[in-house]
Amino acid sequence: MKKNYLNNLKEIVEINSYTQNKSGVDRVGAIMSSWLEELGLETEVFKRELIGDHRLHVSKTKNNLPRILLLGHNDTVFPQGYFEKFREDDEYIYGPGVCDMKGGNIVALEALRNLYKKNGNIFNIDFLLVSDEETGSDDSSLITSNIAKNYDYCFVFEAAGKELELVTARKGVGRCIVDIKGKASHAGTSYKKGINANLEAAHKLLAYSNLTDFKKGTVVNVGIIEGGIGLNTVSPHAKMQIEFRFELKDEKLRVLEEIKQITNHSFVEGTTTKAETIIQRDVMEENKKQFKLIELFKKLTHCDIKTEKRGGVSDANVVAAQGVTTLDGFGPFGDGDHTKKERALKSSFEQRIEMMSQILNYFQKP
Repeated sequence: MKKNYLNNLKEIVEINSYTQNKSGVDRVGAIMSSWLEELGLETEVFKRELIGDHRLHVSKTKNNLPRILLLGHNDTVFPQGYFEKFREDDEYIYGPGVCDMKGGNIVALEALRNLYKKNGNIFNIDFLLVSDEETGSDDSSLITSNIAKNYDYCFVFEAAGKELELVTARKGVGRCIVDIKGKASHAGTSYKKGINANLEAAHKLLAYSNLTDFKKGTVVNVGIIEGGIGLNTVSPHAKMQIEFRFELKDEKLRVLEEIKQITNHSFVEGTTTKAETIIQRDVMEENKKQFKLIELFKKLTHCDIKTEKRGGVSDANVVAAQGVTTLDGFGPFGDGDHTKKERALKSSFEQRIEMMSQILNYFQKP
């Protein structure tokens, strides 16, 4: 007989919740809320017009217990018609979100169910489900940041590593849009009268790219470049889009300063450049408090718990940036996420649910 939580997972996986599909994301959110409300949690809905609503599920309060935030997201990456079916074999389950991260949400839900069955109540453990993580959490990150300040610990339910590792560090990510202005002229008859924005862009592309420092975990990638209006015209404009990732806060500051210097310097006389730079998600760095928690978890579960650093980002970055002790990777192990081959290992659900049930139960005691 299929375990009840896999039936729950099947129900929400078969609802398309592509980030831009507001109705689908909201349906998944409403179902998750109904299950959590059965455990005594109250739902606070952050209404949104164009994307799915964000939902915070709040438990009862006890003053002498630490406050814990569980964190997940309801959105997935594929529009309707691309990848929507749920299936399983003896070892794996397949479908959009089974590991990223409806599967992780179900792990958290089932652990809370176990806690409720054991104790009859849940105290100081809240569950935030956002709706736009797959597109960068541009809308939800402010909500998450503000909520995070109220908690001592945050556990994030993105997929586990291959050896069921927890994630202790994630790179930060920034983005930069660079606009270069030159002057158009006929390339055949009046080349010297023009100011070549494309040539300026070429110099700047090399300069920006040279900010990469692999030893320090910093990568600066000019992912998109475009410019010019015709083969016989000196280019009057060019545009670049840059993403940079960093493992250290000092490297973030270095890259931001050097991008500013490169932007303000003209390699081709007469060009002008403007750049808009944002930090989309700050770095999640390893710290001693994380490893103190992990040692506790090892004693509670009688299991060896491995850790890993990841280059990809998640909402764990957002919470960690607020100084909250944060661990990620509490979801099931899976692979093929963001492809039509996404799958999750059935046995890893059992391990993760048992682990999180033991951890959360520990925090219910003074």
